[in-house]
Amino acid sequence: MKFISSHELIALLQNILNEQILYAPVLVGGVELYQEIEHVEDIFWNFTRPGKSVKEVVFPQTETLMVIKESDKNLTVHENISNEKTVIFGVRPCDARGMQALDSMFFHTDPIDSYYAARRNNSVLIGLSCSEMLDTCFCTSMGGMPDDPSCMDIMLTVVDDGYLVEVMSDAGANLLDGIELSDKAIDKPKPPIQSVVEVPEVENIQNIFASKLWMQEGERCLSCRICAYVCPTCRCFDIQDENLSSANGKNQSIRLRCWDSCSSHAYRQIAGGHNPREIKADRLRNRILCKLKYYAEQYGPQACTGCGRCISACPVNIDITEIMGALMEVEAI
Repeated sequence: MKFISSHELIALLQNILNEQILYAPVLVGGVELYQEIEHVEDIFWNFTRPGKSVKEVVFPQTETLMVIKESDKNLTVHENISNEKTVIFGVRPCDARGMQALDSMFFHTDPIDSYYAARRNNSVLIGLSCSEMLDTCFCTSMGGMPDDPSCMDIMLTVVDDGYLVEVMSDAGANLLDGIELSDKAIDKPKPPIQSVVEVPEVENIQNIFASKLWMQEGERCLSCRICAYVCPTCRCFDIQDENLSSANGKNQSIRLRCWDSCSSHAYRQIAGGHNPREIKADRLRNRILCKLKYYAEQYGPQACTGCGRCISACPVNIDITEIMGALMEVEAI
């Protein structure tokens, strides 16, 4: 297999940083996060699974979509579409699969989201195989693997003195253009494997939809939405227009997009105040069934990669794997 030494990889990342924007795992106040870095020395190499996924690079938590200016009864609209070249280093396979799921809606289904598409077209993913699985990880249950290279541009796997290199796309090959990779007679290390969680087929939707499970689990839910914010595939958003202070009698406003969540009480509220998902149990049911059924029916990929972040982050210990286990019993009825 192709091989790159540790010091050669650092040199490559430095070259990337000199020419492009580079995101990588960093340690901020004891928390592992993906962030834009200014120095290669800022990279936190001993990371496991950063608290938030890489989706924020291509689908920011808050972004200005356009600026609208009015002058002498004329309107001008400037769309804020980014064309900056970006490399994301240290992507875990579950996050790469999450980005593939986002692609299926924003990028591969009409109408294409031009803001997302511009960032995605200009992003290269350099993945790192997982050397361990946390207690909350269950990617193998959702069709993934800790060393799955399929959604990457370049996949790296740690071995002695360096990394095995798998080039998975033209974008990855272009990034390595001019870099002489050596050959190493070594097999790719076997990935760590957790016990597999049974995933319900969700075919018997009538029994599942009416299950008392949702009320039981919903009683605990705080509707805090943290599960959606740390999830690599949650993509609900809200659009807001805001007026800005202006000079010389010229009016100016901006259109913002910010993350939202179906767990929010007001998310489905419509004109007149009616809310078809008034109670927490209904909102929790929608989120879980979206992950396991609705999203795949509409866009193809399943909207859960088994990263386990929602389990780790939930302040009341709602566990999607426990819910899936309970749904298996409902299906058997």
